Amino acid sequence: MTDQNNTVQQLKEQLIQSIHSDTLFQAVLSSPKLNDAPQKMIVRPVQLKNGLFYQFEAYYKNKVLHENVAADQAADKLVDCIAHQYKQTLIKGQGYQLHILSSKKGKLTINRKETGEVAAQVKPRSHNRQKRRVLEEGKPVAFLVELGIMTAEGRVHAKKQDKFKQINRFLEMVEDVLEHLPYNKTLKIIDFGCGKSYLTFALYHYLFIEQQRELEIIGLDLKEDVIAYCNGLADKLQYEHLRFLVGDIAEYDELNEVDMVVTLHACDTATDAALSKAVNWGASVIMSVPCCQHELFPQVKSELMAPILQHGLLKERFSALATDGMRAHLLETIGYKVNMLEFIDAEHTPKNIMIRAVKPQQLSFNENKWQQYKLFKQTLGVEHTLERLLVDKLTN
Repeated sequence: MTDQNNTVQQLKEQLIQSIHSDTLFQAVLSSPKLNDAPQKMIVRPVQLKNGLFYQFEAYYKNKVLHENVAADQAADKLVDCIAHQYKQTLIKGQGYQLHILSSKKGKLTINRKETGEVAAQVKPRSHNRQKRRVLEEGKPVAFLVELGIMTAEGRVHAKKQDKFKQINRFLEMVEDVLEHLPYNKTLKIIDFGCGKSYLTFALYHYLFIEQQRELEIIGLDLKEDVIAYCNGLADKLQYEHLRFLVGDIAEYDELNEVDMVVTLHACDTATDAALSKAVNWGASVIMSVPCCQHELFPQVKSELMAPILQHGLLKERFSALATDGMRAHLLETIGYKVNMLEFIDAEHTPKNIMIRAVKPQQLSFNENKWQQYKLFKQTLGVEHTLERLLVDKLTN
């Protein structure tokens, strides 16, 4: 017990020191111990009219609550939450990161990483602050400079502002599910249909350079010239744990286990091939932006929906939505937790839907979802490739 008390006290002293020097950037607490606790809590400094406070942002299923705690009380409250309310905590400070595991009895295991991040002065955000970007303008990032998005001084080119926002949007989506990626291992990530790989390079920079995670990323695409270019750029940037391969999604079988699968604009049933591989690998995180969903269009028939299906344009849009809805429902049937998000791609095309799925600690077959899926399929009179590819997982 004495050792545990010492660990808690040392953590509190470090937090107090970071708070007093304005160098505690953020704390993210996840995996609540109690059913009625917030699903996640984010702590960050805010500058109010009467001084520096730390905002405790509690995320419930259908709401977000905020509590502003005075700086001299923030360390005590944060340590209490870490020890008694959450199983995992990630703390970002100037020059370091702490990954903390808390047992049921409040025993803390602290893994510290030196990040080398130095700031002359950390300014707390104002309460009515602008939305923070993962990559900030004014701070040069090597891959953005090489890709012609930034100048060497960190200024974003005027014609590349949209692309810069799109890259940030993607990283924000990754940041939201960071807690679901395993920590004490080398992450294995695959980007299917990586293309020019703006987002693949962004993912590497964010996870390896900023988050200090050990990882291996593979980008796969059919275009040999594009893959050659991406490998050349990875070598130039000295991104040693990033490589690009020429290959087809459906035929790729180099790995037996993958932690995260990204597939952006894999055409038609190539998306289903990527999703099925992700599930069979037991991927903790899946991020997929489908496109060109042609499979259901010639199949769908329904008297009930004749007002929609008799018009080709409406039928096409309905078929695309139905395709993605069925994909999401199949993932939920297997046990994944799925969010459908709006995503703007890096090629200035219209907004698309991202299927973002995370795997809980233990997958549980959802019979109700399965029955809903079968009824929907029967109503439309369709067959779906992803169901066929996942048949072994759907046999309950």
